[in-house]
Amino acid sequence: MEILRDVALFLHLVGFGALFGGEFVQLRDADKVVNSAMLHGVLTSVLSGLLLVGVIEGLEEPVDHVKIAVKFGVALVIAVLCWVNRARERVPNGLFYAIVLLTVANVAIAVFW
Repeated sequence: MEILRDVALFLHLVGFGALFGGEFVQLRDADKVVNSAMLHGVLTSVLSGLLLVGVIEGLEEPVDHVKIAVKFGVALVIAVLCWVNRARERVPNGLFYAIVLLTVANVAIAVFW
């Protein structure tokens, strides 16, 4: 079961890396888009995060459900924003930077809470 937890954590981090990497490469671009790395990264993070919580609860380790709910809520907002705007040729800068800010906030919640 611990191996499954480690695999889920690995996939969760890979998903975050894809999301943040997809955002980071566009910082200098004039036209921002929701690229496939961002979309697939956030979907991977959400699904692997849910799996991770289930595995941790299966191991009967303590889980802070409020923290998980907040992180899931933020990730869900990011996922919806990416999904809805995935086909646009260009997204407004404010929306793009909101997605970046929410991504960084979700990582901050994970680390500092």
